[in-house]
Amino acid sequence: MSDLVNNLDFYQKDALKEIGNIGAGNAATAFAQLLNRKIEMTVPSVDIVPIEEVPEITGGIEQHVLSVFLKVVGEAPGSILLILSESSAQNLLEMVLYRNIDLSEMTEVEISAVKEIGNILSGSYLSAINQMTGLNLFQSIPAFAYDMAGAILGSSMISISMESDKALLIETKFKYGDNEIEGYFFFIPSPGSLEKILNTLGFDTK
Repeated sequence: MSDLVNNLDFYQKDALKEIGNIGAGNAATAFAQLLNRKIEMTVPSVDIVPIEEVPEITGGIEQHVLSVFLKVVGEAPGSILLILSESSAQNLLEMVLYRNIDLSEMTEVEISAVKEIGNILSGSYLSAINQMTGLNLFQSIPAFAYDMAGAILGSSMISISMESDKALLIETKFKYGDNEIEGYFFFIPSPGSLEKILNTLGFDTK
């Protein structure tokens, strides 16, 4: 990948954060319709991070997390990895399914719910990119994993680690009532994809 990801300026990061904000708004609307209740979502930060630091960012290599992994296809391809801590995943699933969940013994229904959450979030952010850039991006069928963060990084992302060593992190917070859930949304662009996104937003990346 070019040096672009290491040298994003304030305005480029601000544009990417705006995509994150629009995506969060899309996701809040989708969740509100799904659950028939008000959901607030915010994007506290957008950053470029080394892929090998993903486990530490999400709580540590040995920390158990839930993840949803999708491939992005279209005019700016890449991959998406959504990671939730155990407590955030539990809160989110209980909000969706209205019952206590044992993450170590999840049923197919519960796993499907996690995948659907990943689908909604990914679709919301890709829709935001499409809206702002005019590009056409689509996500693949999601893959689910519940494991230590280090193990998930080794398995889910091994196929893309040769393409890119950096990821765009959009940290997302869900809020309903007094409950707050934090999610880590990583977009790993294939070579040239981030340049294409920024070019369509009017930035000269050469």
